[in-house]
Amino acid sequence: MTSPAERYLAAKRRSSEQRIAEHLDDFSDGYEFGLDDFQREACIALSAGRAVLVAAPTGAGKTIVGEYAVHLALKEGVKCFYTTPIKALSNQKYQDLRARYGSDAVGLLTGDNSINGEAQIVVMTTEVLRNMLYAESGTLRDLGYVVMDEVHYLADRFRGAVWEEVIIQLPAQVRLVALSATVSNAEEFGEWLGTVRGNTEVVVDEIRPVPLWQQVMVGSKLYDLFVDDDQTVVNPHLLRIARESDRQDKGGYSSTRHRRKDRNTPWRSDVVMALDQAGLLPGITFIFSRAGCDAAVQQCLAANITLTTSAERELIRGIVESRTLDLPHEDLSVLRYDEWVEGLMRGLAAHHAGLIPRFKEVVEELFQLGLIRMVFATETLALGINMPARSVVLERLVKYNGEAHVDITPGEYTQLTGRAGRRGIDVEGHAVVAWHRDLNPSSLAGLASTRTYPLRSSFRPSYTMAVGLVRRLGREAARDLLETSFAQFQADRSVVGLTTTIRREKSSLDQFREAMTCHLGDYEEYSRIRKELSDVEKSAGKASATKRRQLIEDSLRTLKVGDIIELETGRRRMTAVVVDMGAQPEGEAIRLQVVTIDRRGKRVTATDFTTTVQSIGHMRIPKGFSVHASHARKDIAASLKSQPRVHGTSKRPKGVRDAHEEEAISALRTRMRQHPCHGCADREIHARWAERFRRAQRHTAELEKQVQERTHTVSRQFDRVCEVLVDLGYLTGTGESIRVTTPGNLLAGLYTERDLLVAQALRLKLWQNLDPASLAAVCSGMLFESRQREEAPYLPTGPIEDAILATEQLWLELQAVERSYGLAFIREPDWGFAHSILRWCHGARLKTILNDAELSAGDFVRWAKQVVDLLGQIADASTSVGDEVMVAHARAAADLIDRGIVRYSSIT
Repeated sequence: MTSPAERYLAAKRRSSEQRIAEHLDDFSDGYEFGLDDFQREACIALSAGRAVLVAAPTGAGKTIVGEYAVHLALKEGVKCFYTTPIKALSNQKYQDLRARYGSDAVGLLTGDNSINGEAQIVVMTTEVLRNMLYAESGTLRDLGYVVMDEVHYLADRFRGAVWEEVIIQLPAQVRLVALSATVSNAEEFGEWLGTVRGNTEVVVDEIRPVPLWQQVMVGSKLYDLFVDDDQTVVNPHLLRIARESDRQDKGGYSSTRHRRKDRNTPWRSDVVMALDQAGLLPGITFIFSRAGCDAAVQQCLAANITLTTSAERELIRGIVESRTLDLPHEDLSVLRYDEWVEGLMRGLAAHHAGLIPRFKEVVEELFQLGLIRMVFATETLALGINMPARSVVLERLVKYNGEAHVDITPGEYTQLTGRAGRRGIDVEGHAVVAWHRDLNPSSLAGLASTRTYPLRSSFRPSYTMAVGLVRRLGREAARDLLETSFAQFQADRSVVGLTTTIRREKSSLDQFREAMTCHLGDYEEYSRIRKELSDVEKSAGKASATKRRQLIEDSLRTLKVGDIIELETGRRRMTAVVVDMGAQPEGEAIRLQVVTIDRRGKRVTATDFTTTVQSIGHMRIPKGFSVHASHARKDIAASLKSQPRVHGTSKRPKGVRDAHEEEAISALRTRMRQHPCHGCADREIHARWAERFRRAQRHTAELEKQVQERTHTVSRQFDRVCEVLVDLGYLTGTGESIRVTTPGNLLAGLYTERDLLVAQALRLKLWQNLDPASLAAVCSGMLFESRQREEAPYLPTGPIEDAILATEQLWLELQAVERSYGLAFIREPDWGFAHSILRWCHGARLKTILNDAELSAGDFVRWAKQVVDLLGQIADASTSVGDEVMVAHARAAADLIDRGIVRYSSIT
């Protein structure tokens, strides 16, 4: 018989299970299809009071679990925050939840929008929640659940740290729902979540709800990539086509003209028509180029492709007109509105960051309604936005990552092709790779079948994070908190394997020591003498090179503004004129500003030359010349071309060893020759074993250093960040008594990669004399990232130029401070957007700005909104330190930007 206590517990368990079942039934009634096993498992765990990590393929329905957290929050009378990595995904989720639960229950908080922010359910970007935590916002009261959609984004090296900041700082009572794409180390990630969030259920599902066929389109014909159900045997027809293509190249058909287009490579219009005829639309074609996406639509229009009925076209026109009614009419032509609408009417569209948000949102809406049949998109569409298709096409398997063209990873391939196959609509999805000359079917098969995508932390402490944590917790508690990061968790785990390797290496050392034993004497001692001699000779060579570099440095210091010199650019030389000698601090390298004969502004140092530098002529530089002004550089270059030159004889300075170096080298050679082992017949055999011994010693020392470095890695970096902040006066005190100063409170409100640079510029009042428009221009330099970095376009002289030069000098000074503490966080300002935003603030039309700058309308809107966001941060931070002038100017600058296409760029 069971005891009364056991019967009570059993009854309580049955009651709990019944309550959970009722919740689930109530929740699932709102969906067209029943819950999958993994969804039910995760929802039950959530109902039982546990945090959950759900790792499942794209399109599997992970967001159902996040929506169940919303359902529970409403039932329990607590708040739920639904966070996403990008504003577009937040906007879309807000629309979904608002349609389900009503406008009063749901709010939205992004950098662009603030709608009903105190609602019970609030959708937001992850950065907004991070900022709330640091500000200890009252909005956090009664928070019961946080959903983190696309949590695998924490691996992103630029923004990934935000996820970990939120996870480790959320109040203990908050239940976390982490939704991730399939990663191979989900259990490791879940174990870490358990250590910081308490009892966490890890739910992994690797089965796609809709099977995916892997195919290759050759010409207008589709071939299966695999010919077996296990997807291990590559289609022999594709292998034969690849061999024939290789033979053509070797047979002399690999000229540039022939390599542009393989006869088997389908045209974009052919791909669309073939998929349409096969019944495989709607589809998404991923092209890793904005221009390529736009060109694809134009090519399909030129081929007279129409994928819609007349009734659908009328419906499309009505939706488009209603969604774009409030856009400024004068901007429609520069946005190429008519061409865009023509594509939509025929069921074709592009989707990329170059489009304004409003256009992208219209494309998404029409696609979800089944009115757009083919979208040509860049990879940003793959990040969470709800646009599933029957088929996905990849034009190439190579993309440009900002620095070089690289192969896409298995994880990226899975994320992109995961869009194929609509649950409840399609019985199967199709992942299609368009044939191109460089395609290797075997490599594609490996890419398609790889299932190992480990999640790696990108977390590191920032300056704003440091002052925020110290202010809230104190330094020691902050260090302890950072020790719980996923970054430290992974680093500590790697130490176990390193320690095993060290033991193995030390065993090898004993074997190498025995092998180099010499019967004439101590060969290990002899080997050390030889190594010391080699090191001294190398050191003397380096010292000689240093002397040569110093001679070049000295020659640069003899130059003056207006001197004409020759730059070394590869195999040829280029003429340039010195326009600014720059700051010449004692003990630091000189940085000259020159203008080259091809009109470019350039900074040069001694490292840019191999010979001493002599003036080969001289010219006058106009007073008030600004290297930022393109027209001024053009005039200087034209004048430079006409200058007579006296070609001097540049000399390559020779380094000479000093007497002490020669004496040390001579003494070591004597010791080596007098050592007994020097006369051994097997000396060189012993030497080879000695070299192996030294390599093993070095490797062991490196591994031991790694163990040391990986222990308390994050907290040690945090200490260095704090030391910089103490040095600059943002923190004061030592040890546990360290506290945040008034400037530290200013820094705590700035969330940008150049946080310290912005704070220091405000603190030193470098921007105090700027009017609002000029302030906006200078602030843009704290955010903008040029695709191809160049000198800034023309900017007026006066306060704005003074502010830019002062900010650049400040960056150099902060860079030196960072280096002294072993850090390198702050990137150089980029003024490439300054002219555009300045003119916009002065009332210029969008057409004028886009014509003068190499920017798309979407880029302009995105960067303009980021400047508005930073200006808002500056206004709030300046309020905390009582700088009313900066508060007024920052808010006025934001108002100047927030007009026209910038204001009317989003549906929400």
